[in-house]
Amino acid sequence: RRSFLRLGIGSAIVLAVAGGTVVALMQPGLVNGRLSPSSRLVLTRVAQAMLAGTLPREPDRQQQSLDALLQRTDAFLVGLPTHVLAELDQLLGLLASAPGRRFLVGLSASWQDATVADTTLALRGMLESGTELRIQACQGLHDLVMVPYFSGDESWAVLGYPGPTPV
Repeated sequence: RRSFLRLGIGSAIVLAVAGGTVVALMQPGLVNGRLSPSSRLVLTRVAQAMLAGTLPREPDRQQQSLDALLQRTDAFLVGLPTHVLAELDQLLGLLASAPGRRFLVGLSASWQDATVADTTLALRGMLESGTELRIQACQGLHDLVMVPYFSGDESWAVLGYPGPTPV
């Protein structure tokens, strides 16, 4: 939760700095407490980069795995406090916008056209930037991908985890 709080503070600063133009271009990151279509695309591309080598290689199975991740992310969001949801809404909306994608993530290709290599390089750039805001945003994305992904039983085999023992 600390990561999400730091992420929230960082996203608030980004919005303050970004100004009205970016805000006017932003689409909501969350709709009724669930990922918006633009946020689903952002998280799909981020997940493909962060989970490279972990996701199934077959396109159909990979898409099923990513769809399951997005469903679990929506379920995860239900348990978050309202103020954290508001901050995630702002951050995801900003990342989905062209200015946010370019300046915060450092990705020139659209999320639709971004390759795994493009996204991986951009995420690495965020972590190595030395800018606290970009680092926090990347760490928040990491948590937003990893927690739901590894909570699903289809990912457990990759870890060698047999699943919970029956009680």
